[in-house]
Amino acid sequence: MQCFPEELMPIFNEIEMQGTGLLPGSEQEAFQIILSHARDRVSPERRQTACAQSESSVHFFQNAGLRFHAITAGPKDGPVVVLLHGFPEFWYGWHRQIEPLVTAGFRVVVPDQRGYNLSSKPAGVAAYALTELVSDILAIADQLGQDKIFLAGHDWGAAVAWSAALLHPQRIAKLAVLNVPHPAVMRKFLCTHPRQFFRSWYMFFFQLPWLPEALFSTLNFRIGARALLHSSRPGTFSAEDLAQYRGAWSQPGALTGMINWYRALFRTGVKFQDKNVRVPTRILWGERDDFLLSEMAHESLRYCTSAELFTFANATHWLQHEEPDRVSQILADFFRA
Repeated sequence: MQCFPEELMPIFNEIEMQGTGLLPGSEQEAFQIILSHARDRVSPERRQTACAQSESSVHFFQNAGLRFHAITAGPKDGPVVVLLHGFPEFWYGWHRQIEPLVTAGFRVVVPDQRGYNLSSKPAGVAAYALTELVSDILAIADQLGQDKIFLAGHDWGAAVAWSAALLHPQRIAKLAVLNVPHPAVMRKFLCTHPRQFFRSWYMFFFQLPWLPEALFSTLNFRIGARALLHSSRPGTFSAEDLAQYRGAWSQPGALTGMINWYRALFRTGVKFQDKNVRVPTRILWGERDDFLLSEMAHESLRYCTSAELFTFANATHWLQHEEPDRVSQILADFFRA
């Protein structure tokens, strides 16, 4: 998928081809950084429009005065699949799954969740409570005229998906979650497994005011980019991908909105009357996840009345990026069965 305005790509490609071949290793790296900055000068809105325009369209949904940017694709009368991204991504985190699901006959909706990229960024931590995040998904379903939707989420998007299925099972036809466990399992492991507690150190760091945002944005979002690169398989995130993410992170108020999800997790509670997920569920898990223990995937099955687990031995937390074809096939087969 081409994600830069087409008329600019020959310029970037020619500079890269002609320039890097003339430089030694250390200077090549510096040159690539300069080139990355040049790519970043293309506005996020224009870059994302170029990325989406070939097979999808931009749509805005509303909920309680907030506006949600989304990429939509596929037949308008097709069954609706909503894909939820996690931290620190945005709709683009699912861009490799859009076309395969459309080909399978689905109407695919991929929103920027609240606080992210081009969606509204309400002030205050309470605005990012799980109940509010779930209400956004139900509002999207309502505006599409759907009593039930197929729902998939990765990372924080999986946490929202789990919560939607627990709080409103009548609205979810089927549930798919990638690399985040059932909420009860996550809570249990944080309290009883030191390894998971230490892997989740950043969740506690994000409780601090302003400092996480300041560090994340330093040196053209170097920490955010390095986090993606160092926790994924080599080659997972390209320079073009990182330019997409920097564009989303640079949106006014985005970093605070994104990090407020973690702050709200510790300061606002949600009680599930029934901890059992009573809709058909598939859990997909990359076993080389640096952030979450694989044991939690197996433990999550105990909280589902009908669930299957698919593990990927060589994949990391960024499963849908590293195994796009297999993930897309598993989702398509599950949702249309």
